[in-house]
Amino acid sequence: MTTPTAQPIIGLIGTGVMGKSMAGHLIGAGYEVHVYTRTKAKAGELVEKGAHWEDTPGALAQKCQVIMTMVGFPTDVEDIYFGQNGILAMAEPGSFLIDLTTSSPSLAKRIHEEALTRQLYALDAPVSGGDIGAREARLSIMVGGARDVFEQMVPIFQVIGTNIVHQGEAGAGQHTKMCNQIAIASNMMGVVEALVYAKKAGLNPTTVLQSIETGAAGSWSLSNLGPRMIADNFAPGFYVKHFIKDMGIALQSAEEMNIDLPGLTLAKSLYEQLAAMGEEDSGTQALYKLIDK
Repeated sequence: MTTPTAQPIIGLIGTGVMGKSMAGHLIGAGYEVHVYTRTKAKAGELVEKGAHWEDTPGALAQKCQVIMTMVGFPTDVEDIYFGQNGILAMAEPGSFLIDLTTSSPSLAKRIHEEALTRQLYALDAPVSGGDIGAREARLSIMVGGARDVFEQMVPIFQVIGTNIVHQGEAGAGQHTKMCNQIAIASNMMGVVEALVYAKKAGLNPTTVLQSIETGAAGSWSLSNLGPRMIADNFAPGFYVKHFIKDMGIALQSAEEMNIDLPGLTLAKSLYEQLAAMGEEDSGTQALYKLIDK
């Protein structure tokens, strides 16, 4: 395996809500960063900060020793990696491929296996923490793949996150992210119902939040998304449409393992109702709108 230089050139594909912050932190840490996203205007601020724009994922892959992807759906991941001029076809041997997208564990394994045939080293490294965690560089990063590859990429992970854990072989990072999303799904229902209940009972939801967020009911969603619900702030830190995608992946993986997940099934059905109301591009806290009737 080729050891990357102390400051490898990094490529980041996907500069949305979270990818933009990640790229900014990498630039701030002194890395040369190349970026690509489907809507070039979304990368304008990063280019002003010193990022190099590339016209295609393949062009980016050819110039970078570490290629990171943060896109929307498994179909996007598959296209970017396996396309005719995609990352796997265009990356130089010895390059490191890191998929930060929440995607399918089976797809992560396919990328890993194909990468090895091309002398490339792949990690699946989905993240948790939303827009706030990305902005403050304190994401939780769950990594699957070879441990020696993981250890070489730790300095880069430390620029964007604080809780960085190697979970096992290829696909293990994505399976861990499914555990994360399963826990969030049922918790979000509870957070929404608690705040709607407080409102209907004539209580001040903000003071109720002060009492319950530090007790046994405490959670990240309660403390970070509860105030947004109270303020009718439904801007996306994490899109409803992407959460539905994640829950679908988790349910498919659970079915393959013969696991019944009734809480996740209910949460997905509620979020699908929310999307049908035109809220697919809202933040996940918009579930409040469905319950607060």
